[in-house]
Amino acid sequence: MATSLIANRATTSLGRASDLFRTSFAFLRGLSTTTSSAADVAAGDGAKKPKRKKKKNLFEVAQFLPNWGLGYHMTKTHWAEVSYEITKINLYKDGRHGKAWGIAHKNGLPAADAPKKISGVHKRCWRYIPMTKQIEHSVPKQEASVPKQEVETA
Repeated sequence: MATSLIANRATTSLGRASDLFRTSFAFLRGLSTTTSSAADVAAGDGAKKPKRKKKKNLFEVAQFLPNWGLGYHMTKTHWAEVSYEITKINLYKDGRHGKAWGIAHKNGLPAADAPKKISGVHKRCWRYIPMTKQIEHSVPKQEASVPKQEVETA
């Protein structure tokens, strides 16, 4: 019985000593100025990758366009030759969600006459097509001011 008591005390004192050693070592490691993580060692060259730019949903793209993008063309990034001309937008209070309607265009020509509800407006893959806005909306019309001569009859 006496030997088991002595062995029990010896293991607890060794456990305390190892805990003290571990905490002091962790403290010294924290003070070190040259820290290297496992990810840096695995990378080898240490060059960090640039953060990927967060893509935007349709409303986040439209909020920077005049009149919330009405009349402008937008498309999903993975669509080829297909776009929507935005005709109506219903926004929720936060301004990043809602519903949108538009006229589908294929190869720059309208595919339908009537606007339809656009599906997938909350997915983060929308972009604005810059050169499809009609020129007549962006450039004011210049009217020639020709004075009209009135003929008076007496």
